[in-house]
Amino acid sequence: MNDTPPPLRIVVAEDDPDDRMLLSEAFDECGLTTVSKEIVFVQNGEELLDCLRGRGPFNKSGAKGSSFDSPPLVLLDLNMPLMDGREALRAIKNSASLRCIPVVVLTTSSQEVDVDACYEQGASSFITKPVRYSDLVRMARQVKEYWLDIVKRPRHFDPS
Repeated sequence: MNDTPPPLRIVVAEDDPDDRMLLSEAFDECGLTTVSKEIVFVQNGEELLDCLRGRGPFNKSGAKGSSFDSPPLVLLDLNMPLMDGREALRAIKNSASLRCIPVVVLTTSSQEVDVDACYEQGASSFITKPVRYSDLVRMARQVKEYWLDIVKRPRHFDPS
């Protein structure tokens, strides 16, 4: 039996272009982009759900080309336009075809009400975004180590 985990695919739901840039640089610096099969950035909860379900520009033949055959890891900001992270988390965890996806809330909030609500909705982890870039790189390295080296992830994913 093959114990090699499926390639790590990451979907980052983040509406702030500066935060997307900093996260991308931190992923590069800690080597996450090298060992990940794919890292996709989306700007709101609606795009996130389209990406996870392979709809619109995210369909297998679409322009962005995301086709997840293994469950992705979602890094989810809470405060986004159109559909915020709270609504997106609820939709993911209420969907039979998506609920196995690990969702790490990565947000500026550290309010207990947000922490509690996200865990109650099924979040895998809750991380308050670091303020300093060096701490962001350290966080990205820890995410990489945890999700690649420590946890056992599901092997197959069918979003339909």
